[in-house]
Amino acid sequence: MKRSLAIGIVYNLREEYLALGYSEEETAEFDTIASLEAMVGGLERLGHSVDRIGDGRALAERLVRGDVWDLVLPMAEGLSGRSREAQVPALLELFNQPYAFSDPLTMAIALDKSVAKRLIRNAGVPTAESMLVETGREDFTKWQHYPAFVKPVAEGTSKGCGPDSLIKDPDHLAKTALSLMRHFRQPVLVETYLPGREFTVGIIGNDDQIRVLGVAEITMNAGADPDIFSMRNKEDQESLCTFSRVDDAEAQTAASLALVAYGALGCRDLCRIDFRSDAVGNPHFLEANPIAGLHPTNSDLPVLAKLHGVPYNALMDLIICTAADRYGLNSAQRNITQIMSETPYL
Repeated sequence: MKRSLAIGIVYNLREEYLALGYSEEETAEFDTIASLEAMVGGLERLGHSVDRIGDGRALAERLVRGDVWDLVLPMAEGLSGRSREAQVPALLELFNQPYAFSDPLTMAIALDKSVAKRLIRNAGVPTAESMLVETGREDFTKWQHYPAFVKPVAEGTSKGCGPDSLIKDPDHLAKTALSLMRHFRQPVLVETYLPGREFTVGIIGNDDQIRVLGVAEITMNAGADPDIFSMRNKEDQESLCTFSRVDDAEAQTAASLALVAYGALGCRDLCRIDFRSDAVGNPHFLEANPIAGLHPTNSDLPVLAKLHGVPYNALMDLIICTAADRYGLNSAQRNITQIMSETPYL
């Protein structure tokens, strides 16, 4: 039987940081009150008790005080640094506190898109040609792969990605890359633009239980920024984007490559991995998201899962059971078929 667990949630709440004077862009990756309430509600409906811990600093205070939980759900993205998503997992490991999702090394690797691409390429997964702009003194005339796409190397939620990120000539490349470097205070990744279909793949599980939750294709609606999954499109994806369940040969290739990427990056429990195809339909790795957003209707993973027959509460159950099994907290293994057969979820 499934155990009822004491679960702590660590998060950066967008509304709190906005009230402190941070901008919409700076808080774009943070959870909203609606997202937090959905996660808490889903876990409580599954019979778990939930403790809203707060951000990483609040977690540190609680751990020093001696508080413990059966499992912690670390949703905090952190404010700055290319290892910001590793801060909470590292703190949890310091106190030997069980937690969900990947370890600090994988979190740091996945956030730095240039490092992740090198590991992915070594594992045989295609990824677009790229150049890392670290100093601003690089010779941009040596880049020959146009059109190109430029983005910050260690941001999520499509931060820094907009219509101006699509580059067609060296002058535009240098100007945009330097502007992004100054704005985000970090290196910039230049990649060959991939004009094909865009996919997101959900992967869940560990060891011999790893499986694909499903593949969704993302297309832009009328009024959206065309051809790219920009920050504007991402923030308002319920109206600007369409997610479609796909299972054709191209989507299956993306799913197979996602499994390889999941292993190459050392992911645990859950990850959402994004791909975009080239002009002849070959999917290429874009990035991995080991802290996938969990808003029921405005986060890619829950939308993808629902398209493949996994409603929100079942997804939350899968996440907790998968992580709990690593620590021996469940008295019996429960796979996705068993979880889907149990009610009520909707």
